[in-house]
Amino acid sequence: MTENDLRELLDSEAARINSPAFIADDPVQFPRRFTSLPDIEISSLLTSAIAWGNRKMICRDCDRMLALMDNSPYQFMADGEFELLPDDDNIHRTFFNRNLKHFLRGLRAIYACYGTLAEFARHHHIADEEYPAWKLVEEINRQLAVANGGNTDSRCLPLNIKNTALKRVNMALRWLVRDDGIVDMGVWNDVLKPSQLYIPLDVHVADTASELGLLTRSTPDRKAVTEITGHLRRFRPDDPVIYDYALFGIGMKL
Repeated sequence: MTENDLRELLDSEAARINSPAFIADDPVQFPRRFTSLPDIEISSLLTSAIAWGNRKMICRDCDRMLALMDNSPYQFMADGEFELLPDDDNIHRTFFNRNLKHFLRGLRAIYACYGTLAEFARHHHIADEEYPAWKLVEEINRQLAVANGGNTDSRCLPLNIKNTALKRVNMALRWLVRDDGIVDMGVWNDVLKPSQLYIPLDVHVADTASELGLLTRSTPDRKAVTEITGHLRRFRPDDPVIYDYALFGIGMKL
């Protein structure tokens, strides 16, 4: 396949998948329920945190998790109501109420100090970083640990910052930053530019990228994310992760 053929394929598939019809079966539907920035941010982080496995199951469990929060994630967090949740009730696969509580303790501290996660990100100058998502997670993890007596929890956010592909946070940032008015929400377009985003990489995307010659690494890690995104930036330097939709669509056909 020539370079032009590849770009035409990617552009065609991105346009096909990046449509309003995509929303109903994807976790992006949950932050899109809200209008206030804190609710959008918190629901983006929490729903992306459990977005692994079967999509139908993910959406079912995201819906259930938000229902636990009275469908008012910011208020539920700010009021500390999460502390009343029984630790051992399951939310999604290996994510339990105790993990949700760990997450919300840290987020509560962040919001008490900064008002929004966007302001927290600006305070830590993530836009100045080559890898802004990894810097953001590093800073959030620091807050989570302080709020939880020094304890960490990899069920909330990855701890191996050096190597992790950071798939779920990169997906949440796609939702928050991209602003084409179709699927993604663009509420953080004054925090980061779409050009600074990295591809949300899971095994399926890695397999598709390998088939297309966009990836040579065999491990879906941070270096693989960098490799794929570097190739995609050749086609759309202003918005490389538009092709997340394309890799998803092509992967469904392979």
